[in-house]
Amino acid sequence: MSKLSKTEINVQKTEKLRSVLDTLPKFCLEYFRGIEPNTLLLTRINYAYDLRLFFSFLENELGKNVKSIQPSDLNAISLTDIERFLEYVTLYYKEDTAVENGEKGIARKLSTLRAFFKYYYNKEVLENNVTTRIKTPKIHEKPILRLNQDEALKLLHVIDTGDGLTDKQLDYHQRTRLRDLAIFTLFLTTGIRISELCALDVSDIDLESRSFKVLRKGGNETLLYFSEQTAHALEQYLEQRKSAANYSLSSPLFLSLQNKRMSVRALQMLVQKYAKLAVPLKNISPHKLRSTYGTLLYQQTGDIYLVADVLGHKDVNTTRKHYAAIDESRRKMASEAVIFNPDDK
Repeated sequence: MSKLSKTEINVQKTEKLRSVLDTLPKFCLEYFRGIEPNTLLLTRINYAYDLRLFFSFLENELGKNVKSIQPSDLNAISLTDIERFLEYVTLYYKEDTAVENGEKGIARKLSTLRAFFKYYYNKEVLENNVTTRIKTPKIHEKPILRLNQDEALKLLHVIDTGDGLTDKQLDYHQRTRLRDLAIFTLFLTTGIRISELCALDVSDIDLESRSFKVLRKGGNETLLYFSEQTAHALEQYLEQRKSAANYSLSSPLFLSLQNKRMSVRALQMLVQKYAKLAVPLKNISPHKLRSTYGTLLYQQTGDIYLVADVLGHKDVNTTRKHYAAIDESRRKMASEAVIFNPDDK
């Protein structure tokens, strides 16, 4: 049985990071060593990808010799160069495939460059940090899509019964029903991130105390709790695992049909498959399930600090922005709150 432990996953990510760093100017290694203590491995991988794209742009579009570039050569990069790069990433081609970046993608790449240039400016290698003169692209927020309680119940019903699945899908559904119910119940009743769910091992779950350990962004380990409903779904799934002889405390909590740890991509496709049947008019992703939990928790408790803590938000303003919006029922209530009756004088 092929299973990847957390250590093996980190080894794979480290190898991936090193392979990308090999394509960058050698001096970049100093930068990545410098930021290692305060960043996650996945964050450094994303930084490396962004910088590889930036240096590829300098070489292919501006004709700069990237391999021989030194930190001090960054002084020669102008404000116009950075602006041209940000315009370039809106649409470029990678192996004849078009790659587009929207507002968030462009903002992230600018953030990467700002951190990179700031590092060498603080090291007094650069005379000035040209990236500080560029305004962050305005990000137009889209309405937050989420499920209401009835839609969430319908989604769980579809997963439980397989209603609407094709004959081929039903063949797989017989083997994955309990696993899928456990996954979606955990999503909807705890609001954890998809990356956090993928990283869970059997040993992270304590059914007796109805709690589990989760590794948050920034590397902090947190103990969260789940309901009796969630405990029941997890218990049924784990009993099935024991019967199938693919259960051990060190194994991943959620396995694919190939007995491998489920990937982020596999979970995204799983959510998409069931959501299309349950709520066809809503484009539901794993993050939308997280939004559903956050919204319902806030509606039930009215405690924005509790919601922020459970969701793992470092800044409560992030939580307030997304979950404390006035809902439709309160808007209707407001419309009747102030009435001018001409008979009342």
